[in-house]
Amino acid sequence: MKNSEIKALTVAELKEKIGSENEAMRKIKFAHQVSAIENPMKIRENRRLIARLKTELTAKERQK
Repeated sequence: MKNSEIKALTVAELKEKIGSENEAMRKIKFAHQVSAIENPMKIRENRRLIARLKTELTAKERQK
């Protein structure tokens, strides 16, 4: 997800997206612990996406 796409989301959409990405992260980590996943870089990409979403959420909440 690009930064321009993240900035276009509303506060409610950001919260929903963070929740779904956290769930996906939990599943990826569990799959990686059971047996090595094909692309372990997915964990890093997902973690960084969550961080970008949270950063944008904080910025939008402070504007209000």
